[in-house]
Amino acid sequence: MRRFAVTSFVLAGLTGCSFIPDYHRPALPVSAQWPVPATGGAGQAAGDIGWREFFTDPALQQLIGLSLENNRDLRVAVLNVQAMQAQYLSSRASLFPTLDATAGLERSHTPSDVYMGSYSSAASDLRDYSLGVGAVSWELDLFGNIRSKARAARETYLSDVYTRQSVQISLIAEVSSVYLTWLADRESLAISQSTAADQAASLKLVRLELAHGTATAMDEAEAESTLDTADANVAAYTRQVAQDMDELVLLAGAPLPQDLLTRMNAVAGLEVEPGLQPLPSGLPSDLLERRPDIMAAEHTLLSANANVGAARSAFFPQITITANGGTASGGLQHLFAAGSGAWLFEPDISVPIFAGGQNLANLDYAKVEKRVEIANYEKTIQSAFHDVSDALNARGTYVSQVAAEQALVNADSRYYQLSGMRFRAGIDNYLNVLVAENSLLSARLALVSLQLAALQNNITLYKSLGGGWNEYSPQKAPS
Repeated sequence: MRRFAVTSFVLAGLTGCSFIPDYHRPALPVSAQWPVPATGGAGQAAGDIGWREFFTDPALQQLIGLSLENNRDLRVAVLNVQAMQAQYLSSRASLFPTLDATAGLERSHTPSDVYMGSYSSAASDLRDYSLGVGAVSWELDLFGNIRSKARAARETYLSDVYTRQSVQISLIAEVSSVYLTWLADRESLAISQSTAADQAASLKLVRLELAHGTATAMDEAEAESTLDTADANVAAYTRQVAQDMDELVLLAGAPLPQDLLTRMNAVAGLEVEPGLQPLPSGLPSDLLERRPDIMAAEHTLLSANANVGAARSAFFPQITITANGGTASGGLQHLFAAGSGAWLFEPDISVPIFAGGQNLANLDYAKVEKRVEIANYEKTIQSAFHDVSDALNARGTYVSQVAAEQALVNADSRYYQLSGMRFRAGIDNYLNVLVAENSLLSARLALVSLQLAALQNNITLYKSLGGGWNEYSPQKAPS
């Protein structure tokens, strides 16, 4: 037993060779600078701003927290990480010998007329007892085949870890975006309801003036048409608000509690929402360390790199050992007696000579897969650069566009008031009032849409810069 243990230890120390290619991170396939000047100051990087710091609305914070606890997509991502960790640990365990404690009893009976191929006049009963420890078919990883496969499994596990983190960031961004959409649609519904009420009152006024001969049937028809349009808008936004709520429930993964609904209903609209803080954009190279999807793609590339090492090791000999040691005796009372020791040491070596080109084909395939993952990694970086660049380009224009639309709402509001006064004074016909009212309605709805788009663009920028990436610390895998 001592000889077996020492031999195993020495052979285990021989495992140190690896054919995994040296890894060099691919060059950044995008410009080193953003196409637009960075704004927002040089404060805390977006990746270091937690979602509770960025989204300060208490109702939204509670909604995001509920989603992180119950969302099924996030739950599946977490379970995928756990499954891949188990696969990695299973693959890594192949580096070590499997020791089994064995105990056995073998009994045999030979008839009296047959014994060892000859006739005998007496029957034979035999009993063999054994007790020991054995390692069955342990492969010595002299050329790194098992370690390369374990490394590939480890990198795949880490890729899933960062994918889970990316799912979490995307979920936070989606929940906040849908929440703001719900607020915007609810505000648009209130605008449409107010307009419909005003137009219903205007229709009564037109009909009263028609009865007195100061209005025409055409004025009545135009007022009815405008009211019908407003009622259609009310129905459309009522439906949209309900669908937004359904989407929030789906993302939350559970019915929204009453206290949360009360908080949400207490929020008046987008204008009273706490502003999202400005985000410094940093440099494109920062994305390599702060975007979980880029880190996931790089670990997938590292896994493919390790698979090349596994394919290379297939060209070299494979050595396996079967060994055991213990005691054996024909009688149970003699099992631990002097001289009952028994052992087996059976090394086996397999040298590839001819495989019909299979090993070469496997190596070529592994190299092609690595090039594919390089391309996927570079594409992920380019997509991230595109996301951030688009959001940066939109950030400044939304500010000026919202300001211009607000000025238009103010102007249309004054025009609507003046046209109403002129109509009531008998200077203008009712058509001018309807035109002014429709213009004001369109401008107010457009302003809500722009305010929503500006807030959602800021959320997109936060997500694109890897916002809150360090709130979830990936579990460190064993080396």
